[in-house]
Amino acid sequence: MKGLVADLRQVRKYKELTATEKLKYRIAVKMTAADYFRLLTRSHEAGVSPSEYMRECFRNGHVKERLSEEHAGYIRQLCGMANNLNQLARKANAGGFHDERWDCKVAVARIHELITKIGI
Repeated sequence: MKGLVADLRQVRKYKELTATEKLKYRIAVKMTAADYFRLLTRSHEAGVSPSEYMRECFRNGHVKERLSEEHAGYIRQLCGMANNLNQLARKANAGGFHDERWDCKVAVARIHELITKIGI
């Protein structure tokens, strides 16, 4: 956090910018009360304004991208396979493993293949 505070203090260099480089774009951001107070607290701890804090986060932060439709499909398939494996495990516990052994092996192989495709 101390490194971030030092970095955020460098944001004050905006006063040195020429007129053409001044900040001229404005955006509106909606946030919950908890997020707003977290922003105020962190900006106060860093010794900068909330706007300066947000700009520095924008420059140095990163956002995790959403799952692609392909990966979302893989996740759905994986959930279905996990459900099938749970059902097989229940059957195996109720009536003995020997009857369901092959089905379990197939389900585990498919799950492993899908996890490899996803890259987990």
